[in-house]
Amino acid sequence: MIELDKVDRLILEIVQLNGRLTNAEIASRVSLSAPASWKRLKRLEDEVIEGYHAQLNRKALGLDVFAFISITLDTHSEEAMDHFERGINELPSVLACHNVSGKYDYLLQVVVKSMDEFHILAMHKIRRLGNIKEMYTGFSLKEIKRCPILPI
Repeated sequence: MIELDKVDRLILEIVQLNGRLTNAEIASRVSLSAPASWKRLKRLEDEVIEGYHAQLNRKALGLDVFAFISITLDTHSEEAMDHFERGINELPSVLACHNVSGKYDYLLQVVVKSMDEFHILAMHKIRRLGNIKEMYTGFSLKEIKRCPILPI
């Protein structure tokens, strides 16, 4: 784990809220010179910051169906799990995939335009990866909170 001082944490909070700020704007907000700010930001980019992204409105893009799919595999060999994970990584509609503890092996977050598209994803793309014993889907009826900002 990287050691972060108060200024590092402040820089991370700032870039999480607005990744489009210039180094000069960041330096001004944390009361550093531009070169000192740039040096800290570069270190943070090497060790903590994974990228800068725009947050898009999925509904404006016609992606109206948001679902969580819990999956149990038939076999839990390393080869079987690697095959499943490689297949999931090929599906752009799968936003996130977590290997979880408990009843299920994986939890997926997926987004698609329609229930027809969900059927194709679930039954013709995910199921065809093979080795799936059980799939349980829960659909998001209403998003209460989405926060891409990590607490620092």
